[in-house]
Amino acid sequence: MSGSGSYDVALKLLLQGRATLTMRELTGTAITKWLDVELPKVQNLRLDLLGETVDGGLVHLELQSSNDAAMPCRMIEYCLGVRRLFGQFPRQILLYVGEAPMRMESELHGPDLSFQYRLIDIRTLNGDRLLESADVGDNVIAILAQLRDDKEAVHKIVGRIAGLTTAEKETALAQLTILAGLRHLARTVEQETRKMPIDLDIRDHETLGPMFIEAEQKGRQEGELAVLRRLIENRFGTLPRWASEKLAALPTSGLEDLSERLLDAKNVEELLR
Repeated sequence: MSGSGSYDVALKLLLQGRATLTMRELTGTAITKWLDVELPKVQNLRLDLLGETVDGGLVHLELQSSNDAAMPCRMIEYCLGVRRLFGQFPRQILLYVGEAPMRMESELHGPDLSFQYRLIDIRTLNGDRLLESADVGDNVIAILAQLRDDKEAVHKIVGRIAGLTTAEKETALAQLTILAGLRHLARTVEQETRKMPIDLDIRDHETLGPMFIEAEQKGRQEGELAVLRRLIENRFGTLPRWASEKLAALPTSGLEDLSERLLDAKNVEELLR
């Protein structure tokens, strides 16, 4: 999964676990076994997820959080690698989970060649339906899908997580916070968690703890950036593109420094010099 930070691990664990409805929505079938496959040959490719279906077929699910013009070439390489290893072609699905509009192709054509796979933007899935699933994995993945009310959805998901066992709470809450970062909802998750009877520190989770801390820090930085941007625009008006890009690239320490200098700066150029 390219350009994904820690999101790929969290999402793969969810899809391999309690996310039955999501997998059926994506593949139209049930996965009976997940296969750990590293493809041989020149590039030593590793697929995100390869599963064996109830009828003995193979489903390859690739996760992508950024637009990559080379995806058709990568997908056909994956397809041929699976064919060499297992003697059959997999059904292939590229699941896009990014924030930017999806702009990738799902076909590859050439002289005497026609290759195609399914390309799905996770926002086309019915998130409200996933919220009603009995599987907590589906509930968590709903944060990335199409929802009528993001904040109400977070409230429902955190409420569901609160009823799990301690170990399950720890994992599910870490996964939710990590994925919420893809939709700028990490702070909302943090706020809802404080209201719920959840007494645990998921930072201690061996696998997801470091990813949770990364997502939590990113959520706080995004909140500080949003507040600072509003203050700057209230004083100097709409920011030019160069200023927005420079502001977005600053670390937390840089944002704090700007906050201190904002009142003394005469214009945006002086503030962001």
